[in-house]
Amino acid sequence: MGALGPKRVVMADDGTSQGPPYTVVDNAHSWLDRTDLVFIDPIETGYSRPAEDVDKKEFTGYSEDLHSVGDFIHKYISEHGRWSSPKFLAGESYGTTRAAGLSGYLQDRHGMYLNGIVLVSAVMNFQTLWGNEGNDLPYSLFLPSFAAAAHYHGKLDKVRYPTQTALLDEVERFALNEYTLFLMKGDRTTKEERDAMALRLSAYMGIDKGVIARNNYRIGTGIFTKELLRSDSRTIGRFDGTIKGIDRTDGGQGYDFDPSYNLTVFGPYTVAINDHLRTTLNYKNSDKVYEILTGKVHPWSYAADQNRFLNNAETLRMAIHKNPRLRVLICNGYYDLATPYFATEYTVDHMFLNEEFRDNITMSYYQGGHMMYTIKAELEKFTNDVRKFYDGL
Repeated sequence: MGALGPKRVVMADDGTSQGPPYTVVDNAHSWLDRTDLVFIDPIETGYSRPAEDVDKKEFTGYSEDLHSVGDFIHKYISEHGRWSSPKFLAGESYGTTRAAGLSGYLQDRHGMYLNGIVLVSAVMNFQTLWGNEGNDLPYSLFLPSFAAAAHYHGKLDKVRYPTQTALLDEVERFALNEYTLFLMKGDRTTKEERDAMALRLSAYMGIDKGVIARNNYRIGTGIFTKELLRSDSRTIGRFDGTIKGIDRTDGGQGYDFDPSYNLTVFGPYTVAINDHLRTTLNYKNSDKVYEILTGKVHPWSYAADQNRFLNNAETLRMAIHKNPRLRVLICNGYYDLATPYFATEYTVDHMFLNEEFRDNITMSYYQGGHMMYTIKAELEKFTNDVRKFYDGL
């Protein structure tokens, strides 16, 4: 309902909501001019639920989900006689984790080789996202997106950093080198090193050096989204760092809600899909709530990955090595503070694809967040990038 289907909910040009009751229109940006589309709501999303005598645990886990969705795809392809058709997957957010996993499951279990995969706001290696005691990696990888958001909101020195490009080139180098080495040293850092780091991070993130020092020079998304505009009595979004919200108070370390979800997509997309199902498809199901966000599916099992972070980038690497014609397009928003672009770059750089296959993966970037296509100009670029991707295969 936001980018590729036959209908699209109308948003303001900057990607924010136009307010209820919202408007759904024919989508001039639909991918239907390049491909047939089959949308799948995995169990516990959309209207999909387990049968009454089936435990949802059979579906709510990384491996369980892959088997369920992969077997559905196999059945659909077989029943509709599409084995000889080109096959593409597209996923967003956790859907990219699913798509990367399916590249291996479909190939190894069903002998179904894919032509291409589109990953929107990708996460394959969860170590890049979950900063905690013992895992400093995300603090380096989130820094460029924090800097982009701070620059957007005018919290950085515009004379020193007149453009986003100049800023990010510097911050990325710093994150890979000085900052990573600083984090690696832990308590071995000197007072001089810590003081210098607080000043440097403050210059890049636009937040007070004292806040940085008190948080041990490790700033997570929860702190950053509350802290950046605290003096303005505003918060910023996790899905999109350009969107501002207002909390009950300016105190605390985290926002009351994610403005880039609640003020942008939640209301419009919920209305759009419910209206489309009822009025266009004549599908009426008043007994169930259409669940539009996978985050409500819990508990989620990573049983096969206990005592480590899930990283299925290796599955995708293996799929490409087994199928050298498989191409991947990864779409990244600069202001995405949920799955930051630099974390995705790190993941791809550590797949260790054979040099012969490195051009199989194409990266594209947008002046937007997790759902960059809500912004009119970025939707147009996103659509053109996807069409070019499909046409090239």
